[in-house]
Amino acid sequence: MTYTTLPHTNIKVSKLCLGTMTWGNQNTQEEGFAQMDLATEKGINFFDCAELYPVPATAETYSRTEQIIGNWFKKTGNRDKVVLATKIAGPGDYTAHIRTNGFSQNALKDAVNKSLKRLQTDYIDLYQLHWPERQTNTFGIRDYKHNPEDSWTDNFNDILHTLDGIIKEGKIRHIGISNEKAWGTMRYLEESKTNNLPRMITIQNAYSLLNRVFEGDMAEISLRENIGLLAYSPMAFGVLSGKYIQGTASDNSRLKLFPRFSRYSSEKSTEATKKYLKIAQEHNLSLAQMALAFVSQQPFVTSNIIGATNLTQLKENIGSIDISLNKDILNSIEEIHAVLPNPAP
Repeated sequence: MTYTTLPHTNIKVSKLCLGTMTWGNQNTQEEGFAQMDLATEKGINFFDCAELYPVPATAETYSRTEQIIGNWFKKTGNRDKVVLATKIAGPGDYTAHIRTNGFSQNALKDAVNKSLKRLQTDYIDLYQLHWPERQTNTFGIRDYKHNPEDSWTDNFNDILHTLDGIIKEGKIRHIGISNEKAWGTMRYLEESKTNNLPRMITIQNAYSLLNRVFEGDMAEISLRENIGLLAYSPMAFGVLSGKYIQGTASDNSRLKLFPRFSRYSSEKSTEATKKYLKIAQEHNLSLAQMALAFVSQQPFVTSNIIGATNLTQLKENIGSIDISLNKDILNSIEEIHAVLPNPAP
């Protein structure tokens, strides 16, 4: 395994982070335990979860993933071997079953305390805001369209003050953002610098061969401000395994169970995936490992969040850490990206 350091800390984390959002829906607790066992055996010491997991978010499955991780900690005693990240859910129609008061002081305190209880731990290493409160272009919306009727008011300072208090209580160690944009990222950094408040050290956004939007303004911010990307969906919901275009996807696969996550299976995404598969085959690589190696090699990526629904997939994904893509492969990837840029934003 390769290791890196969370920005502005001395916390060493594996370059591959274990994603957990299928546990409690597509995967049972027993399967989640097996994945955590295998991951730690292979050197992964970084787990990422969220209070709303598993995905899709429903009232019936709410918080099952955190409960599974907490039960594993209790069973194994491995809490001290894991750098643990989780998130508070942002506001929205599909999270109204959790709470409706956004990132208010009461919401943040409530979310942290409940996550600690479910995770059966007294501290969280990295606590993240799952997506912005304000209206912006997240989750597959290509361009920003301003809504003058948005009722959100600037509360970056208030959020950081609340998180500062929770950090001082010892309940969380560091903070990060997720599904955030350039303006929001810089506002958090500005408030931290100006008012001596805790600093956002990571940003968890989607990044893959099919979605390289982060390489715009966000990559520059990441590198110049040293706020590391925790890349999620590097496999584009499994599309970049090639299993959907090759017809080998199981009935338990994500897009068969939840076809509404369609941006990764659009006509352009499918066309691009076929071209990337051809490159992988020409270089005797699996598409999955090529796709993951591409993400892990980016200079702005602190850790690459991998997920799987079975141990065979997980072993293959972990094996990607040993692959280094040469200039020929990278040039071929860029040729496709020039013709089919970001088909799944």
